[in-house]
Amino acid sequence: MSKTQILQPDLVLGDIVTHLSPRIIKQYNLKGLVLDVDETLVAFRDSVISSELLMWVEEVRPLVNLWLVSNNLSKKRISTIASRLNVPYIYGARKPSRKKLRQAVNSMNLPVNQVGMVGDRIFTDVLAGNRLGMFTILVEPMVIDAQNKRDRLFSIRNFEVWLSQKMGISLYKN
Repeated sequence: MSKTQILQPDLVLGDIVTHLSPRIIKQYNLKGLVLDVDETLVAFRDSVISSELLMWVEEVRPLVNLWLVSNNLSKKRISTIASRLNVPYIYGARKPSRKKLRQAVNSMNLPVNQVGMVGDRIFTDVLAGNRLGMFTILVEPMVIDAQNKRDRLFSIRNFEVWLSQKMGISLYKN
């Protein structure tokens, strides 16, 4: 796999995770989803679960197994979020390492190509998922307030997007 292919998401959603519809999940024959936490499900320093996210989880739960796999080192924060969503979790995953993703996929007892890695970051979520052979889905990050919007202007993700595009990776909505 080339450097470009390893960073290319299979699906660029072009919106936040709650717009990953059951129709899309069925279209790609996904039976499991591994979800990043920070900026994918909740804003970076937040533990508040939106009603929209809760409704989305309940809508997709009958279709797919769900796992949270986060690089965040705060077991308390990630376990609180996972508990509110009623899904298993792994924290301190060190993505783009595949080890913790493989652990989640193995726990689902599904073929790796039927599990989607959903995240907002190219060089962690997409790279790790592609390295393992998962179906990778790039979503837009959660932004809650003006301070987060301002911080996002200078974010690592923006640098990743810029660098990826310079490398020839297409990040246009599929």
